[in-house]
Amino acid sequence: GIIGGIGPETTIAYYGQIVAVHRERTRDGSYPSIVIHSIDAKRLIVPIMEARHDEVVEVLLSAIAVLERAGATFAAIAANTPHIVFDTLRTRSPLPLVSIVEATADAAVEQGIKNPVLLGTRPTMEGTFYHDVFARSWMTIVTPDEDDRAYIHEKYMGELFHNVIKAETRDKLIEIISALERREGVDGIILGGTELSLILTDESYAGIPVLDTTRIHVQRIVDESFV
Repeated sequence: GIIGGIGPETTIAYYGQIVAVHRERTRDGSYPSIVIHSIDAKRLIVPIMEARHDEVVEVLLSAIAVLERAGATFAAIAANTPHIVFDTLRTRSPLPLVSIVEATADAAVEQGIKNPVLLGTRPTMEGTFYHDVFARSWMTIVTPDEDDRAYIHEKYMGELFHNVIKAETRDKLIEIISALERREGVDGIILGGTELSLILTDESYAGIPVLDTTRIHVQRIVDESFV
């Protein structure tokens, strides 16, 4: 079961990638059984931005209940920022949950990454949920400075969330990454907002490998579907 709509373009990408990965693994022409509940993103975005986390949990629990009634046996949120309440949500969810953050941390460990930069919305970059999970495997998260965080958040919510892709925005993101590589020695790029994979499509930038959280999460979801 997938909680989608946060935003729609990413939900479409999840569906297509899950089907593709499943078919690649089975090679028998079959398709996975998927339940997608596309919610009104505004119901989450506003309380997240205002740090009303209890409300975020309730919205997500309601969505999970819909998936459960539809027959889903586990659930995943097709977005990074709502994972700000993941630990609380997991304790109350009637279905097992597949974390995009935990899956990304495991992928970073497999690649030997120790000091990745985290890009995403302001709540993602300034929250602790990525830092906490990565610290369990002795990795240190680097975030852009305040001005760059403001720029990334503005472009994310004002452009990428609405499927607006601009070359100048891509160039600026790459510039921010390159500067952090020089100053902080970052060795990985976490696309900590699923819409970022719509604009940063290469496997690496400035010689730094990209951790595409959408693709990583999809692989983990398909893994879970075969359990």
